Amino acid sequence: MYSQSVEDYLETIYNIIQKKGFARTKDISRNLGVTPPSVTEMMKKLDKDGLVNYERYGGVTLTEKGRKIAKIVKTRHNTIKEFLNVLLISDKTADRDACELEHVLSPETIEQLTKFVKFVDKAPKYPKWLEHFKEFCKTGDFTCDQQEKI
Repeated sequence: MYSQSVEDYLETIYNIIQKKGFARTKDISRNLGVTPPSVTEMMKKLDKDGLVNYERYGGVTLTEKGRKIAKIVKTRHNTIKEFLNVLLISDKTADRDACELEHVLSPETIEQLTKFVKFVDKAPKYPKWLEHFKEFCKTGDFTCDQQEKI
């Protein structure tokens, strides 16, 4: 519905507000790695679209509509990152990849990833299959007792 760029801006603003209580264009610029003039232009567009409240030389806040979109994007991001962490992908790589994948995966895929992450989180602390996977990642071998149920 919204472009990746718009979603990234909204999620970034949301994250900054969660940490600092407010967001300024220089914070957004720093977090996204874009120039302050680019942020200003996007803030004008987002303000016009009713997603943020923006005042030149002032702070940026999310409207209810903008906050709702930002929370959805943030939830998608966190779900994908947690899934990638289950696969033993480093936090830094998982975070970067989640930023890309959050925009392209279908709602069905996100829903199933969410269920899987919740399942793994609520499963016994160290399910045998997860331990076997960790060992496989280290050694390249899959060894388990034939009697053992995964």
